[in-house]
Amino acid sequence: MGKESIKSHEDLVVYQMPFEAAMKIFKSSKTFPVEERYSLTDQIRRSSRSVCANLAEAWRKRRYQAAFIAKLPYAKQS
Repeated sequence: MGKESIKSHEDLVVYQMPFEAAMKIFKSSKTFPVEERYSLTDQIRRSSRSVCANLAEAWRKRRYQAAFIAKLPYAKQS
């Protein structure tokens, strides 16, 4: 990232890493058995996306330090 300015949450390395992981999880979950498509596969996909969603929400709350800090544990737990 160097000296470039950060304009959105998508510029953050801490966002890019779980996003890439979520994409890998999505691709690998396509190989799960058909009978798991609506239970296990769905849960794994939703939990992998929630990390990015929680980081994006924390980014939007960054002007309010307490709100920002309150959102970070949700991303970590996901």
